[in-house]
Amino acid sequence: MSRIGNKEIKLPKGVTVALANNVITVKGPRGTLTENLVANTNLEITAETVKVVRTDTDSRLREGQFRAYHGLMRALLSNMVTGVTTGFSKTLELHGIGYKFNIGKDALTLHLGYSNPIQYTVPKNVKVEEVPKAKVPTMIISGNSKQEVGQTAAEIREFRTPDNYKGKGVRYIEEVVRIKSGKSK
Repeated sequence: MSRIGNKEIKLPKGVTVALANNVITVKGPRGTLTENLVANTNLEITAETVKVVRTDTDSRLREGQFRAYHGLMRALLSNMVTGVTTGFSKTLELHGIGYKFNIGKDALTLHLGYSNPIQYTVPKNVKVEEVPKAKVPTMIISGNSKQEVGQTAAEIREFRTPDNYKGKGVRYIEEVVRIKSGKSK
Protein backbone atom coordinates (compact mmCIF):
# COMPACT_ATOMS: atom_id res chain seq x y z
CA MET A 1 0.00 0.00 0.00
CA SER A 2 1.10 3.53 -0.66
CA ARG A 3 2.06 5.29 2.55
CA ILE A 4 1.18 8.75 1.22
CA GLY A 5 -2.01 7.49 -0.40
CA ASN A 6 -3.29 6.04 2.85
CA LYS A 7 -3.30 9.36 4.69
CA GLU A 8 -6.65 11.07 5.05
CA ILE A 9 -7.06 14.68 3.92
CA LYS A 10 -8.77 16.88 6.48
CA LEU A 11 -11.18 19.39 4.92
CA PRO A 12 -11.13 22.90 6.43
CA LYS A 13 -14.41 24.72 7.02
CA GLY A 14 -15.97 25.97 3.81
CA VAL A 15 -14.29 23.37 1.57
CA THR A 16 -16.38 20.77 -0.25
CA VAL A 17 -15.25 17.86 -2.42
CA ALA A 18 -17.49 16.23 -5.04
CA LEU A 19 -16.90 13.36 -7.47
CA ALA A 20 -18.97 13.03 -10.66
CA ASN A 21 -18.08 11.18 -13.89
CA ASN A 22 -14.48 10.62 -12.71
CA VAL A 23 -13.97 14.39 -12.24
CA ILE A 24 -13.10 15.71 -8.78
CA THR A 25 -14.37 19.20 -7.93
CA VAL A 26 -13.02 21.02 -4.90
CA LYS A 27 -14.78 24.25 -3.88
CA GLY A 28 -13.49 26.65 -1.26
CA PRO A 29 -13.23 30.31 -0.30
CA ARG A 30 -10.67 31.10 -3.04
CA GLY A 31 -12.49 29.37 -5.90
CA THR A 32 -13.00 26.00 -7.56
CA LEU A 33 -10.49 23.47 -8.89
CA THR A 34 -11.18 20.34 -10.94
CA GLU A 35 -9.05 17.30 -11.73
CA ASN A 36 -9.62 13.96 -13.41
CA LEU A 37 -9.59 10.92 -11.16
CA VAL A 38 -6.48 8.80 -11.68
CA ALA A 39 -7.04 5.24 -12.94
CA ASN A 40 -7.86 2.51 -10.41
CA THR A 41 -8.55 4.93 -7.56
CA ASN A 42 -11.72 6.13 -5.88
CA LEU A 43 -12.65 8.57 -3.11
CA GLU A 44 -14.31 8.03 0.25
CA ILE A 45 -15.81 11.42 1.09
CA THR A 46 -17.14 12.33 4.54
CA ALA A 47 -18.05 15.72 6.03
CA GLU A 48 -14.57 16.42 7.43
CA THR A 49 -12.21 14.11 5.54
CA VAL A 50 -11.47 12.61 2.13
CA LYS A 51 -9.57 9.37 1.62
CA VAL A 52 -8.21 7.98 -1.63
CA VAL A 53 -8.66 4.22 -2.00
CA ARG A 54 -7.51 1.80 -4.65
CA THR A 55 -10.29 -0.05 -6.44
CA ASP A 56 -9.08 -3.24 -8.09
CA THR A 57 -5.77 -4.48 -9.32
CA ASP A 58 -5.53 -4.72 -13.08
CA SER A 59 -3.24 -7.41 -14.43
CA ARG A 60 -1.88 -5.04 -17.11
CA LEU A 61 -0.11 -2.84 -14.56
CA ARG A 62 2.38 -3.80 -11.89
CA GLU A 63 1.62 -3.44 -8.21
CA GLY A 64 4.16 -0.62 -7.89
CA GLN A 65 2.31 1.36 -10.55
CA PHE A 66 -0.92 1.09 -8.52
CA ARG A 67 0.84 2.42 -5.43
CA ALA A 68 2.27 5.28 -7.47
CA TYR A 69 -1.18 6.22 -8.82
CA HIS A 70 -2.60 5.97 -5.31
CA GLY A 71 -0.02 8.39 -3.87
CA LEU A 72 -0.31 10.69 -6.90
CA MET A 73 -4.06 11.07 -6.53
CA ARG A 74 -3.76 11.80 -2.82
CA ALA A 75 -1.07 14.45 -3.44
CA LEU A 76 -3.09 16.10 -6.21
CA LEU A 77 -6.20 16.20 -4.03
CA SER A 78 -4.25 17.61 -1.07
CA ASN A 79 -2.81 20.36 -3.30
CA MET A 80 -6.30 21.20 -4.54
CA VAL A 81 -7.60 21.57 -0.97
CA THR A 82 -4.62 23.78 -0.07
CA GLY A 83 -5.11 25.82 -3.24
CA VAL A 84 -8.76 26.70 -2.56
CA THR A 85 -8.00 27.64 1.07
CA THR A 86 -4.61 29.42 1.11
CA GLY A 87 -3.24 29.24 -2.44
CA PHE A 88 0.33 28.89 -3.68
CA SER A 89 3.04 31.40 -4.54
CA LYS A 90 6.56 31.55 -5.95
CA THR A 91 8.92 34.52 -5.76
CA LEU A 92 11.36 35.41 -8.52
CA GLU A 93 14.24 37.91 -8.43
CA LEU A 94 15.91 39.57 -11.43
CA HIS A 95 19.68 39.90 -10.94
CA GLY A 96 21.54 41.99 -13.49
CA ILE A 97 22.14 45.59 -14.51
CA GLY A 98 19.06 46.98 -16.24
CA TYR A 99 16.97 43.86 -15.63
CA LYS A 100 13.41 44.91 -14.85
CA PHE A 101 9.79 44.03 -15.52
CA ASN A 102 6.49 45.83 -16.03
CA ILE A 103 3.11 44.33 -15.19
CA GLY A 104 0.30 45.06 -17.65
CA LYS A 105 -3.33 43.95 -17.70
CA ASP A 106 -2.71 40.38 -18.82
CA ALA A 107 0.91 40.56 -20.01
CA LEU A 108 4.29 40.85 -18.37
CA THR A 109 7.07 42.81 -20.09
CA LEU A 110 10.56 41.62 -19.17
CA HIS A 111 13.76 43.55 -19.90
CA LEU A 112 16.50 40.92 -19.48
CA GLY A 113 19.45 42.26 -21.44
CA TYR A 114 18.23 41.24 -24.89
CA SER A 115 17.87 43.77 -27.72
CA ASN A 116 14.05 43.62 -27.44
CA PRO A 117 11.83 43.25 -24.38
CA ILE A 118 10.04 39.94 -23.86
CA GLN A 119 6.23 39.92 -23.75
CA TYR A 120 4.87 37.08 -21.62
CA THR A 121 1.13 36.43 -21.45
CA VAL A 122 0.20 35.55 -17.88
CA PRO A 123 -2.40 32.74 -17.55
CA LYS A 124 -5.79 33.98 -16.37
CA ASN A 125 -5.75 31.99 -13.09
CA VAL A 126 -2.31 33.31 -12.09
CA LYS A 127 -1.56 36.71 -10.57
CA VAL A 128 1.78 38.53 -10.77
CA GLU A 129 2.63 41.26 -8.25
CA GLU A 130 5.67 43.44 -7.71
CA VAL A 131 7.41 43.53 -4.33
CA PRO A 132 7.83 47.22 -3.44
CA LYS A 133 11.13 48.54 -2.08
CA ALA A 134 13.09 45.37 -2.76
CA LYS A 135 16.86 45.56 -3.35
CA VAL A 136 16.50 43.83 -6.73
CA PRO A 137 13.38 43.66 -8.94
CA THR A 138 11.22 40.98 -7.33
CA MET A 139 7.88 39.50 -8.38
CA ILE A 140 5.44 37.21 -6.60
CA ILE A 141 3.52 34.73 -8.75
CA SER A 142 0.42 33.42 -6.97
CA GLY A 143 -2.69 31.40 -7.68
CA ASN A 144 -4.86 28.50 -6.61
CA SER A 145 -3.29 25.77 -8.73
CA LYS A 146 0.17 24.62 -7.68
CA GLN A 147 0.86 23.33 -11.20
CA GLU A 148 -0.05 26.62 -12.92
CA VAL A 149 1.96 28.74 -10.47
CA GLY A 150 5.02 26.52 -10.78
CA GLN A 151 4.77 26.33 -14.58
CA THR A 152 4.44 30.12 -14.91
CA ALA A 153 7.46 30.69 -12.65
CA ALA A 154 9.50 28.13 -14.60
CA GLU A 155 8.60 29.70 -17.95
CA ILE A 156 9.59 33.19 -16.76
CA ARG A 157 12.85 31.85 -15.29
CA GLU A 158 13.61 30.08 -18.57
CA PHE A 159 13.90 33.42 -20.42
CA ARG A 160 17.22 34.10 -18.65
CA THR A 161 18.47 31.33 -16.37
CA PRO A 162 21.15 32.35 -13.87
CA ASP A 163 24.67 32.58 -15.28
CA ASN A 164 27.38 30.65 -13.41
CA TYR A 165 30.07 33.26 -14.04
CA LYS A 166 28.39 36.55 -13.11
CA GLY A 167 25.19 35.42 -11.40
CA LYS A 168 22.94 37.37 -13.77
CA GLY A 169 19.48 36.08 -14.57
CA VAL A 170 16.08 35.24 -13.14
CA ARG A 171 16.15 33.09 -10.02
CA TYR A 172 13.89 31.86 -7.30
CA ILE A 173 14.11 33.82 -4.05
CA GLU A 174 16.18 31.27 -2.12
CA GLU A 175 18.01 29.74 -5.07
CA VAL A 176 21.77 29.53 -4.58
CA VAL A 177 23.86 30.10 -7.70
CA ARG A 178 27.45 28.90 -7.41
CA ILE A 179 29.73 31.38 -9.13
CA LYS A 180 32.62 29.78 -11.01
CA SER A 181 36.02 31.43 -11.24
CA GLY A 182 36.95 32.71 -14.67
CA LYS A 183 39.93 31.64 -16.74
CA SER A 184 43.28 31.78 -15.05
CA LYS A 185 46.38 32.89 -16.94
